[in-house]
Amino acid sequence: MSERSAAPGGLALVESLVNTLDIESGADALDTADGRSRFGLTEDDVPAARELREALRATLLAHAGHPPHRAVTPLGELLARAPLLVAVDERDGSAVLAPADPGPLLSRIAAAVAEALVAGTWNRLKACEADTCHWAYYDRSPAGRGRWCSMQVCGARAKMRRYRAKEA
Repeated sequence: MSERSAAPGGLALVESLVNTLDIESGADALDTADGRSRFGLTEDDVPAARELREALRATLLAHAGHPPHRAVTPLGELLARAPLLVAVDERDGSAVLAPADPGPLLSRIAAAVAEALVAGTWNRLKACEADTCHWAYYDRSPAGRGRWCSMQVCGARAKMRRYRAKEA
């Protein structure tokens, strides 16, 4: 959907998972073997991955100041199921929060969110305002007030709708 570059660090995983569903067309990459393999998922993992994806989308909509698109399991409730540990590099003493079990998608997402919180980038990952889109994007605007995944597509459509409403 968007021409934006991927989110930094672990947020790229979050962005990628949210963007597995094209709301406008209904195409869901998690329906395909290739789409599932990108996240290390089996068919049995898909319902939980979809629940996580929609909880993430609701949170990203909130980051952009928009109400959730539908009722979902709260993200905090899901992430609480993914224990993290402090991994310390013995050579330089640096530390990161890492998944206690690096295999499951939920654990990897929890670690990515923790990394973004520490880096101060979590609130910059947003979901597009457009009801037919809600695509995840990383807001690189100086003021952090981006509203659409793409100014050329979703932004232009919204502005045209407002213009036409004024003219009517």
